[in-house]
Amino acid sequence: MKIILIRHGQAEDETRPDSARQLTDFGQQQAKQTAKYITTHYHPDYFLVSPYERAQQTLAKLQAQLPTVPSSIQDNLTPSDDARQALNEIADIEAKCLVVVCHMSIVAYIAGLLTNDYPESFALAEARVFEMDFVMAGMAREIARFVPDQPY
Repeated sequence: MKIILIRHGQAEDETRPDSARQLTDFGQQQAKQTAKYITTHYHPDYFLVSPYERAQQTLAKLQAQLPTVPSSIQDNLTPSDDARQALNEIADIEAKCLVVVCHMSIVAYIAGLLTNDYPESFALAEARVFEMDFVMAGMAREIARFVPDQPY
């Protein structure tokens, strides 16, 4: 099984509540680059996304290329949620190639749990691909990374 973890693209400044922040035009471009990489190299069969707008906008770029892949919102994938609890729910999803779109810092903590490594920050719209026989802490190995254009 593969799990592809993606951080959302560049978001607007915090002039709105965190859950309502939108992707910038640049963030939309980043999400499109990441979607192209994923759809070129992998065959996702399920999408899981945070309830926050910027994560859903990032996922929309993947859904535009793979409109028949089912998706669901997982409420505990927000920036301050518990990664271990989120991973337990992720483990219940039946998929061969699951894409999870969420935020810093939870995305780094989930990655760290999967590989039993120290959490490492994700760049904006970065995707990391993990392979494992089953979803459990310490059972995965990272097999690929993609980092789209960055604003700096």
